[in-house]
Amino acid sequence: MDIAVKALLVGIGATALMDVWAIVLQRTIAFPPPNWAMVGRWFAHLPRGKVFHDNIADAAPVANELAIGWAAHYAIGIAYAFILLIFTGPGWLAAPTFIPAWILGIVTVGAGWFLLQPGMGAGWMASKRPNPNKIRVLNLVGHTVFAVGMYGTAKVLAGV
Repeated sequence: MDIAVKALLVGIGATALMDVWAIVLQRTIAFPPPNWAMVGRWFAHLPRGKVFHDNIADAAPVANELAIGWAAHYAIGIAYAFILLIFTGPGWLAAPTFIPAWILGIVTVGAGWFLLQPGMGAGWMASKRPNPNKIRVLNLVGHTVFAVGMYGTAKVLAGV
């Protein structure tokens, strides 16, 4: 199987596991799932030169924002899988190990903390939310779940 196809599948598998994790959180601790429509709205406003919003919900709605949000979510997961391969080399796909995936997963929390969350009006590291520490911990755990997804998907593909 082509390396690019495997990277694509690793990104999709890891992102899908993260989505399952969000469902688990919603059903066990009533933590609200990500609002992909608002993420889509944020992404749609980027080409218009607007990165930071006081509250993304107050920004002008955008056609197909939910689809844009879901597409961006998966595109980012796929991009992270490609980034992992840039740093580890294609040999990682043949013999995946968890630590490189986990390091990338933890590093990528920074994109949410320092770009997405302040961009949507949540503040740096969710500082404007009523429960920022809970969100921070769940961000770290969620990106660890993403790393497990990258590693697990790569392990399955290595056996194919």
